[in-house]
Amino acid sequence: MAVVAYCRVSTGEQSLDVQEEIVRKYGVDKVFAEKVSGTTSNRPKLKECLGYVREGDVLVVTKLDRLARSVSHLHTIYDDLEKKGVGFVVIQQNIDTTTKEGRLMFSILGSLAQFENELRKERCEEGRLAAISRGVRFGAPHKLKPHQVTEMCEKRKSGVMIKDLMREYGLSKASVYRLMRA
Repeated sequence: MAVVAYCRVSTGEQSLDVQEEIVRKYGVDKVFAEKVSGTTSNRPKLKECLGYVREGDVLVVTKLDRLARSVSHLHTIYDDLEKKGVGFVVIQQNIDTTTKEGRLMFSILGSLAQFENELRKERCEEGRLAAISRGVRFGAPHKLKPHQVTEMCEKRKSGVMIKDLMREYGLSKASVYRLMRA
């Protein structure tokens, strides 16, 4: 029997240290850790971790939101663990699915995590719309002013090579072509 941990933070600027310290104090044998958004399905260390655990093992995370993208994803992972005979523990939320009380807490907290996630998305969208109404512009600033784009297109029509336009305007090849299409 092995006690295996999965740790995740969303961005490269965040540190895994706190989660790794918590799971090590819990007494894990192996840690799988990665820095990747929880919303993405491309999480190689999670995939490796789930493939590693065997019957009798216990998978440990610090919080439910570190493991899954949504409640349905969480339940899919949990169902797969259960089929393999792998226990599941969430340290900071006192969930141990090897007990009936732990399974109840798992279901309740999973639903609450999903609700909190949806509220966060809603607040972000409200903030984004409020910023737009105040005139805030999102995205990178335009590389060229409209008259420069027109000038660049005219130069191209007169036979100036793309590589020369790239150098003159400080643009990549893709940017030159994109601006000429627009």
